[in-house]
Amino acid sequence: MVVETDFTDNILTAKLYGEIDHHKASSIRNKIDSQTESLRPKELHLDFTGVSFMDSSGIGLIMGRYRQVSLIGGTLKVVNVPKSLQKIMSLSGIDSLGVLK
Repeated sequence: MVVETDFTDNILTAKLYGEIDHHKASSIRNKIDSQTESLRPKELHLDFTGVSFMDSSGIGLIMGRYRQVSLIGGTLKVVNVPKSLQKIMSLSGIDSLGVLK
């Protein structure tokens, strides 16, 4: 799993590539959290363009980042979700948070 981040116009974008499972979610979370804490973005975008597989750890990753960015007054957007992952996100209730774009 690779995470590339970009901070432009007070938006932190984390582009995710590969598979998100229990083992990889921890390192993704650590990288995004450290940047969120130091940069305090108005928006955090999780870009799933390059994600080929995700289990429930990916849902936990999204929910945790939603909480973290909300605590600093920001918003979360989950963008470019591949069709293969849209169903798991819908079934998990993520779409009820209004973060899927």
